[in-house]
Amino acid sequence: MQNGLFLIIHRVRGMVVRGLAGCLIAAFATLVLVVLWGVFTRYLLGHQADWTEEAAIYLLIWVSLLGAAVTYEEHGHLGVDYLVNKLDPAARRVAAICVELVVLLFAAGILIGGGWTLVFETLAKGQLSPTLHAKVGYLYAAAPVSGLFFTLFALEHLIKLLATCAPDATADTTDPD
Repeated sequence: MQNGLFLIIHRVRGMVVRGLAGCLIAAFATLVLVVLWGVFTRYLLGHQADWTEEAAIYLLIWVSLLGAAVTYEEHGHLGVDYLVNKLDPAARRVAAICVELVVLLFAAGILIGGGWTLVFETLAKGQLSPTLHAKVGYLYAAAPVSGLFFTLFALEHLIKLLATCAPDATADTTDPD
């Protein structure tokens, strides 16, 4: 029963990560097209389309925050582990657990908690972006949405660290899918 539940969770996680990666690819492709359109209209038509700069900024924010979450899930983030690698394996495992707890607390408290507060307050005030006339709260929603993914991925990393008896916490625990 427990193995079946873990298999279902593993498959759902894989679908979520692949879906998120697909959304990132689409958003990045859109970002490239928007920037290219802005360059085309500025240099070939003589006047840049007004909306391209603002749209590119908003897309870049979403791509950056969600891309950071995917990178974190895949253990592809930067880390300064020179001193940690000098520790014995048990201490490395403790350090890895502490890092995951810090990420979890930051993601849940700052990105999700503070982010949703910012989104709701901005939406309540009805603030609109200057060119696109879109609600600015939707731009700010990138923080709590990425925070949700960071929180889920940090919980997964913590569960893996706590469930394994292997003392080497610096080993790559990414899944091949």
